[in-house]
Amino acid sequence: MPPLFHPSLVNGPFDDPGVYVDFLFERRAILFDLGDISPIPPRKVLRISDIFVSHTHVDHFIGFDRVVRLCLGREKRLRLFGPPGFTGQVAHRLAGYTWNLVESYPTDFTVLATELHPDGTARSLEFHCQREFVPENGQEHRLDDGILLDEETFRVRATFLDHGIPCLAFALEEKQHVNILKSRLNELGLPTGQWLRELKTAVLREEPDDRPFRAWWGEGGVMREQLFPLGELRDSLTRTVRGQKIVYVTDVGLNDANAVRIRELAREADWLFIETTFLDEEAERARERSHLTARQAGELAREAGVARVMPFHFSPKYRGMEEELRREMEEAFRG
Repeated sequence: MPPLFHPSLVNGPFDDPGVYVDFLFERRAILFDLGDISPIPPRKVLRISDIFVSHTHVDHFIGFDRVVRLCLGREKRLRLFGPPGFTGQVAHRLAGYTWNLVESYPTDFTVLATELHPDGTARSLEFHCQREFVPENGQEHRLDDGILLDEETFRVRATFLDHGIPCLAFALEEKQHVNILKSRLNELGLPTGQWLRELKTAVLREEPDDRPFRAWWGEGGVMREQLFPLGELRDSLTRTVRGQKIVYVTDVGLNDANAVRIRELAREADWLFIETTFLDEEAERARERSHLTARQAGELAREAGVARVMPFHFSPKYRGMEEELRREMEEAFRG
């Protein structure tokens, strides 16, 4: 079966950072960082359920207004996560507009903003369109092992890095991945369909082997079904493997603490999206600006044992020299 998550850079490597992750079989996506998102078409913006903001420098947060503009008038609940002070910044952005007519809207677009703190605490505020986005329902809670979301099939965790300010890196982790063996499906004379997704969910939940499970499908305008013990279908049709892992790291200088946290977060990731801002000949400038060089990014990826590394966030000074940055990173990654 194809992977559940399909990540892609929002912009080119010299433009604002951001990674859009589409969910296969669902009308859902998540977004890492919120810079210029104009390349994302509106229909894909509206799929976004959660946005994870590393920090609020302008190139990582300027896209917030476009998201709000597209979501107004829709019954949508959008969750945002960011560093210390983030809830106040969201409140100020929303307060920059006049909302005197929104109480008549038939829908209530809602923003739930959560700010994280290095001590493991988090603070959340809600903003409702129909109540003019006045902040309300403030809550505080603690995070377990940096986990921001923990859903049935995946989790998202964060770690703090140093960029002269607290800056977040994120990992999207599929808990397990269930593959459907199409050859066995054909042998049993069963068609594909929505019921296979239900089967995978039941397998991931570790439901009892003797639970009756209904395979169903449409045929010639008639609904067909067949009952099996769940354990029989699990053993004959599925194979469970380690799930995908996608890691996003940007705007961070190389020091011992940052390196340890990046390696831990990215350990054995399928995809590591990591900033590659300077060539290593300018390592001192990279240190002063709290960014990584291409060689440093490649070495961190190699040490973490990732499968694929995707460089981005190149300094504009290297326009016309993109291949040099990519080559230096790749050589360090391959060792």
